[in-house]
Amino acid sequence: MDSPQFTTEPSSNDMVERDSAVGDVPGLRSPASGADRAPLMFDVIIAGCGPTGAMLAAELRLHDVRVLVLEKETEPVPFARIVGLHIRSLELMAMRGLLDRMLEHGRQRPAGGFFAAITKPAPKGLDSAHAYLLGIPQPVIVHLLEEHAIQLGAQVRRGCAVADFEQDDEGVTVELADGEQLRSRYLVGCDGGRSTVRKLLGVGFPGEPSRTETLMGEMEVGVPQEEIAAKVTEIHETDKRFSLRPFGEGVYRVVIPVAEVSDRTEPPTLEDFTQQLRAIAGTDFGVHSPRWLSRFGDATRLAERYRVGRVLLAGDAAHIHPPTGGQGLNLGLQDAFNLGWKLAAQIRGWAPGTLLDTYQTERHPVAEDVLDNTRAQMELLSTEPGPQAMRRLLTELMDFDEVNRLLIEKITAIGIRYDFGEGPDLLGRRLRDIDVKQGHLYGLLHRGRGLLLDRTERLTAGGWSDRVDHLADPTAALDVPCVLLRPDGHVAWIGDDQQDLDDHLSRWFGKPAN
Repeated sequence: MDSPQFTTEPSSNDMVERDSAVGDVPGLRSPASGADRAPLMFDVIIAGCGPTGAMLAAELRLHDVRVLVLEKETEPVPFARIVGLHIRSLELMAMRGLLDRMLEHGRQRPAGGFFAAITKPAPKGLDSAHAYLLGIPQPVIVHLLEEHAIQLGAQVRRGCAVADFEQDDEGVTVELADGEQLRSRYLVGCDGGRSTVRKLLGVGFPGEPSRTETLMGEMEVGVPQEEIAAKVTEIHETDKRFSLRPFGEGVYRVVIPVAEVSDRTEPPTLEDFTQQLRAIAGTDFGVHSPRWLSRFGDATRLAERYRVGRVLLAGDAAHIHPPTGGQGLNLGLQDAFNLGWKLAAQIRGWAPGTLLDTYQTERHPVAEDVLDNTRAQMELLSTEPGPQAMRRLLTELMDFDEVNRLLIEKITAIGIRYDFGEGPDLLGRRLRDIDVKQGHLYGLLHRGRGLLLDRTERLTAGGWSDRVDHLADPTAALDVPCVLLRPDGHVAWIGDDQQDLDDHLSRWFGKPAN
């Protein structure tokens, strides 16, 4: 039913785009007849207000897209699990003017030692102005991103879960758990590894189930720090997954590998931790007074499709993998950054015909690569003789700068190159935060628009000026004449010819306005 807090007035650009006929798309259920359909209330409904959902909502609102975020939990999680924002995610935060807020709540650490916990420093000269790791509580990330989305005009409803949906050639009717019905042009499932949206959509989620389990929590200990450090050093000789790290004021972060896989729907108890600590370390270190306890497995799965008609998947709803290397949250944020401007372009009516399809063609291979590198890392963390031998060999190989650089660029996502066709190596890659006459490049991307960076001072974005900004700057720190940046900071064109530029503006930003 219509809710009084939502407008049912169509926006001024309320065009009905028929980019996918329902009858031609597998996995769709029969649409309601036009007379039975509720009026369009929103352009996009997002299921899930985690980092991916909140980031996507903010990206859509930069383009005046009407967004509703549904979060099944009534309150944020009660514990402050620390996660790491890698280089590429830090760059994305800088592109939207969010980095300073994140830095206030996090701790910077050197970039390095990410791949399978092999302790090698980062190679010198990483191509980023933000070449560090930011440790920050996940609830803080969610809060800051949700606050950002709401400030931009997104609506967030907590205690609301998607129970069912039907899509047709004009939109998606979403039914909530309490029976309320809402209607939008698109639905995006950002609702985690057990995604209701993905299951209702009927998209396959192939991969491997969990073979091992890890207990993780924060708690106080009853023995001196020196005793803990000595025992952890001893265990680390053979088991890199085990750790007890001080977390301030007598509290330790405890990570314990478990051979068996238990029912993950049941939360672990302190007794589970003490038993496993005794089994591995010969002592439970007198752990007590837990702040939070959790468990996770090493299941590895990737959705077969990221889009069916008007329903899309992002973040953990599209891919799950072990947390080795700390890539999961970052991968979801980067999904949202890739999808946001493309979905907005589709809704605003200027998207080229296949633009929305590039979300899957670009991001699915990235997720495949992350799944592969986490599989490899899990093997290298095994205590078996074969994997241990491979670990020793890779440790030696990482003394070569090229090997170390390849692995850290892979983990931190700054090595990604989308396939935009033939061209210089920079084409399809993200551009670092270079100096320009107005300060820093990323400061020009806060509005989520494209950018023509023109060192020749001869080019123009012309009829695309409602979507693409133009900076004529012969002093920009570039070794090419001009670049066209997409809203996600990836280089879409390099050159100095106006006609060639116009062709690429049309490719990425549709027909000119005049």
